[in-house]
Amino acid sequence: MPINAIRLLLLAALSLVTCVRADEAAIRQVIEAKLGGAKVEGVLATPVPGLFEVRFRGADGLRIVYTDAQAAHIIVGDLIDAKTDRNLTEDRLRQASAVRMDSLPYELAIKVQRGSGKRTLVVFSDPYCPACLEFEKTLARLDDITIHYFMYPVIRPDLADHSRAVWCSPDRVKAWLDLAQRRKPPAASAKCETPIDKILAFGGKLGVRSTPTIFLANGERVRGGPSASQLRSLLDDATAQKAKK
Repeated sequence: MPINAIRLLLLAALSLVTCVRADEAAIRQVIEAKLGGAKVEGVLATPVPGLFEVRFRGADGLRIVYTDAQAAHIIVGDLIDAKTDRNLTEDRLRQASAVRMDSLPYELAIKVQRGSGKRTLVVFSDPYCPACLEFEKTLARLDDITIHYFMYPVIRPDLADHSRAVWCSPDRVKAWLDLAQRRKPPAASAKCETPIDKILAFGGKLGVRSTPTIFLANGERVRGGPSASQLRSLLDDATAQKAKK
């Protein structure tokens, strides 16, 4: 290829990169103005030509909206792959809000294992959270699982001593499952030293703002309680991804 043609191609490529950067700057400027001061954490092209993902931190945690290259239009909602029915927005939220699993203070958690325990799950749970109670029914249908529960009593702070009493119980697993699944408070007192305040502080740093908040084996975060079939798929995918690392 002649040198002049190569130079023209390089100039065209450089111009394209500059254009993409200029688009990202414009998107950040427009979106941040619309958000009233919230900072955009990232802009990423989506599988849809001309559509960009914009990530920002809202009052309820990480959020995603979509826009065109010039930020002339903003789309609020989920992006669904019509062929597979995958919710691409939820996939990206899980990936973008992932944590390092080896950074979690497992010594503060209650460990429940069933079967081989080969699939692992971390749950920040409040025993008086209605969604947590429903999610417990889903968890009860799964076998070969290890669940690390971080007691996170934020829904009914006035009943936080029930979670503290779980830690003070001689059989913490039984006491927790009685409370989480049947809302049966432990017979033990709540006067021993417990990790509840440490868990609340740590969860705050992680941005845990709702219960249940779930972390998969690969670190991805799931907010709310997925169905049993969805959870099995998420657990298996996360286990497979972790095995490849």
